[in-house]
Amino acid sequence: MSASICVFVNASPVEVPPGTDVRGAIRAHDPALERRAADGTALVTDARGIEVSLEAPLAAGSILRVVVRARRGAEDADADT
Repeated sequence: MSASICVFVNASPVEVPPGTDVRGAIRAHDPALERRAADGTALVTDARGIEVSLEAPLAAGSILRVVVRARRGAEDADADT
């Protein structure tokens, strides 16, 4: 059994232990980006562009894309409104 698997987060290879979930892989790549995904200000998709849960388990070779959302919530309303 391998001590780690390679997954890809935003095209960067990341070595993580087998059984790591999406959240753990993003955290290994960029802890700040993981916090944004956790609070909903970033969207996480698989290689097909389908949104994935942060708790989803990963397999070797998994591809994740994390995109920071441009839209703000109601609590971040523009000063002009």
